[in-house]
Amino acid sequence: MDRTDLRRRVDEIRWHHAIDLGDGVVTPGQAGAGTIPLDTLPELAGRSVLDIGAWDGFYSFHAERAGAARVVALDHYSWCVDLDARAEYWHRCRAEGVLPDHSKDETEFWRGDTLPGRRGFDLAKDALDSAVEPYVGNFVELDLDDLGAFDVVLYLGVLYHMKEPLTALERLRRATKEVAVIETEALWVRHHEDESLLAFYPGDELSADFGNWYAPNERALHALCRAAGFGRVVTVAGPPPLHPLGPLKRAVLRQPPLRSLNYRLIVHAFP
Repeated sequence: MDRTDLRRRVDEIRWHHAIDLGDGVVTPGQAGAGTIPLDTLPELAGRSVLDIGAWDGFYSFHAERAGAARVVALDHYSWCVDLDARAEYWHRCRAEGVLPDHSKDETEFWRGDTLPGRRGFDLAKDALDSAVEPYVGNFVELDLDDLGAFDVVLYLGVLYHMKEPLTALERLRRATKEVAVIETEALWVRHHEDESLLAFYPGDELSADFGNWYAPNERALHALCRAAGFGRVVTVAGPPPLHPLGPLKRAVLRQPPLRSLNYRLIVHAFP
């Protein structure tokens, strides 16, 4: 397609990722989406890659450009749910002070026949002339024998959306041949770094998103991965460097010491 037509089609879509489609056309992704440093990913050349929760496919297409032998982009929620209708419903829930009925996601807001959320992926795949394979399915329910196992599995920005994180990681282990990359919302709590902590968010306390459920600290994520069957876990991006204000400066600025912090944690988990 020519550049003018491509720009027109890009402008018609609600994008999550900023993807370079070539010829100066970059999709208008949401702030903070697709910002995981690419140097935190393992070697992808010549390996099979599964991208769980692919959405617009930023990391799927990156893996293909990096020389992956095969790339499968798997999603169901972001592709099938009418996110605009869901957002209106969530807004009403906030106004009424009630928690949303999440079963509506797969009933009232479900559009599995039209896949409205996959329009971006499909356009990017077409524009990039990509061989990435789309797979519509819920990773915690689909037949893993049918899906198969992959050398590298990307589990980026997904774990904190899971109601049963240990079960999800057990399934992730079954799908992983060599290494799983897990990136998740995490929690740092001062003086509790050596304890396994898992914060639970029943409402929209985490990033104003009713679909966010848990945030582990670093030790808890390692423990969850080990309990799920991974033999070794390495932190690639942990808590940010903290420089607490000294007592005198805190007194002058009237600021208490930092007690807790949410951040994005990245680990590599090996069978």
